[in-house]
Amino acid sequence: MAPAEPDTEDLLRLAGEGDRTARNRLLLRHQDRLRSLVALRMDRRLAARLDPSDVVQESLAEADRRLEDYLRRRPMPFYPWLRQLALERLVDEHRRHVRSQKRSVHREEARLSFLPDESAQELADRLVDRGSNPSARLRRESERDRVRAALTLLGENDRELLALRHLEQLSVREIAAVLGISEGAVKVRQVRALKRLRDLLAGDLPEEGS
Repeated sequence: MAPAEPDTEDLLRLAGEGDRTARNRLLLRHQDRLRSLVALRMDRRLAARLDPSDVVQESLAEADRRLEDYLRRRPMPFYPWLRQLALERLVDEHRRHVRSQKRSVHREEARLSFLPDESAQELADRLVDRGSNPSARLRRESERDRVRAALTLLGENDRELLALRHLEQLSVREIAAVLGISEGAVKVRQVRALKRLRDLLAGDLPEEGS
């Protein structure tokens, strides 16, 4: 039987002891997850000029440079820390390639907190139950459009929480680290966000594009 793959905590411990192989495995373990994150959050104008993998490689190189400091302080779980570095790199690339006038980094970060249209559509898709037969698929298409319209009316904090949970598929612990709140608060806010979304769906929604 093959030996069990070390988990992230094991690799962090080994990397802290100077194990270079563990260090490399630690960084590469989350490569695919980071690429999905960057693809979800990348402005489509930037995507025409830059591949998400390039952002990920630069982010992992930065993580390698900062790893000793992370291991000393452990300010948050490892993946949320990597995610933060990747989003910082994405902000830098957005500023370099997309901006047409001077903007503060704060304003650009605010812009990137919104989901591109394709990613918002994917979030709506994941919030709708999947069906396999033709009638179920038709109902799903209609419901997805309504969810998409409701998401545009939902508050930014609620929409972001749903994106973190259902689109990025972060754990409650990871969301708590990203938002700087307790795990209990994440659960409460998720319930409230879903209730507000259901309330919007129960009302009269504007037609898409109207």
